[in-house]
Amino acid sequence: MTTIFKTFFRQLYVHRDALRAWFTLFFLLSLATLLSTLLNAYVSFTSQAMLFVLVVTIAAYRLDRLQSIVGAVASVLLLNFFFVPPTWTFHVEQSEHLIALGTMLVVALVINQLTRRLKQETALAHLNEQRARQLQELAIRLASTDTSAAIQELGQAAFERAYHGRSCLVLADDSPSLDTRSDLSTQQINGLRCCMKEMQFLGAGSLRWGDLDDWYIPLGRADQSRGAVLIQKVDANDDDGREHAKALSSLLTQAFEHLQLNKNWQSAQNEAQKQQLQSTFLSAISHDLRTPLAVMVGAASALQSQRDKLAPEQQDRLLNNIIGEANYLTSVTENTLQLVRLTYAEHSLRCDWESIEEIVGSVLARIKQGKNASRIEASLAQDLPLLRLDPILIAQLLSNLIDNALKYSDGMVELAVSVQANTPLALLQVEVKDRGPGIPDAEHDSIFVAYSRLAQHDQSNQRSAGLGLAVCRAIAKAHGGNLLVHNRAHGGSCFLLTLPIPHAPTFAAENPELSEISAISEPAATIP
Repeated sequence: MTTIFKTFFRQLYVHRDALRAWFTLFFLLSLATLLSTLLNAYVSFTSQAMLFVLVVTIAAYRLDRLQSIVGAVASVLLLNFFFVPPTWTFHVEQSEHLIALGTMLVVALVINQLTRRLKQETALAHLNEQRARQLQELAIRLASTDTSAAIQELGQAAFERAYHGRSCLVLADDSPSLDTRSDLSTQQINGLRCCMKEMQFLGAGSLRWGDLDDWYIPLGRADQSRGAVLIQKVDANDDDGREHAKALSSLLTQAFEHLQLNKNWQSAQNEAQKQQLQSTFLSAISHDLRTPLAVMVGAASALQSQRDKLAPEQQDRLLNNIIGEANYLTSVTENTLQLVRLTYAEHSLRCDWESIEEIVGSVLARIKQGKNASRIEASLAQDLPLLRLDPILIAQLLSNLIDNALKYSDGMVELAVSVQANTPLALLQVEVKDRGPGIPDAEHDSIFVAYSRLAQHDQSNQRSAGLGLAVCRAIAKAHGGNLLVHNRAHGGSCFLLTLPIPHAPTFAAENPELSEISAISEPAATIP
């Protein structure tokens, strides 16, 4: 007995929506009958019939077709049984009552049919509006995608939303792994592969495999397949649904084509930049390398052929010329190779946790071996953090900036290192300041372009290939930082290097000895 009751209530729960609709129909008919009974002495038969017509209209709009038809027939029977003489019978004595009941039944059925069509058209209009909005939203989202995986994810979500999860999107690259899909039948796997191979619509309502209950929509052009979409358990007569599936597939195809065009454009742009750099480099060789080579060859030839005739001072001058021109050639070559490596070689940095104090110290030690030792003044903040960087590249950057400042100015050159903490991301700030002629505001960006020279530098006696600052900015960008320049008050320039400060590793937890060494060491404050 308990099992019977459980089964009964389970069936009631499963069919609760249908039971609710039948109860609504029963309530409407009962209400119309009750109102007609209460108003029987005050209104005519026609007014009572209008109450039941109202019930039929409400039922046709709110309930299913079967329930609304049952409501129309029941309204005529109830009106006949309770209010047409002789009452409490289905017999009709007067022909005008029979005509009225027949007319009411026809009107009720017509209202039912018109209301059903109105509901269908309303639902179809609402569905078309949803589909149009979905196409618009998908087009907007696809415009910002930059990977095939992202396009596949958006496409899969769109088909699942449009067809209630009865879809599967497969890319052509994933075709070999279809055999491992346990959620697809052998027929569906073959259908997807055939669709990608022939690039034709297959399945219900088509000329190919029309007896199936699935749709197979290709993605891509006739000469290049991008994939296919499977939509399961469809209606062969659902032309609007089929067209919407094709529209979604067309958007995905356009997204794949747009992605491919972007890749081709980027590749062509990179190739053009490489060609431009090669052309520029050849031009630089013809101008900046040929001249020092000629000087070196001339000086060496003079030493070789006329060494016995030259005074020791003349020999020293020729040797100094050879050494100077060789150093210049070395600098140009290193800067050019470094610029090419940073511009086109990926993952070329050899980063490690480094101390900026040590890098600055090594740069200043090299520069102070020359004649400009007294012109450099360095100031470093206390407790500078460790940075993850390539020490050789950062040392080259600082050397280029300081050498330029010494070359194009006569006064003191200041080097200041500090931490800028009033920004969303903590930054290490390195400033190289001089009191030279300054840089015009219009050329603050162009000086960082390879092989560009300032007009005032060309008019001076200083020789430059225009590579140093371009390499410096490339090094800063490769480390996630930036290099800018601005003019100082009362004359001079300030080159500002900013580098992001990452979260430093916890050396103390890994190695207690490092913690002890760190505790007794003192940070550098000023390098005289």
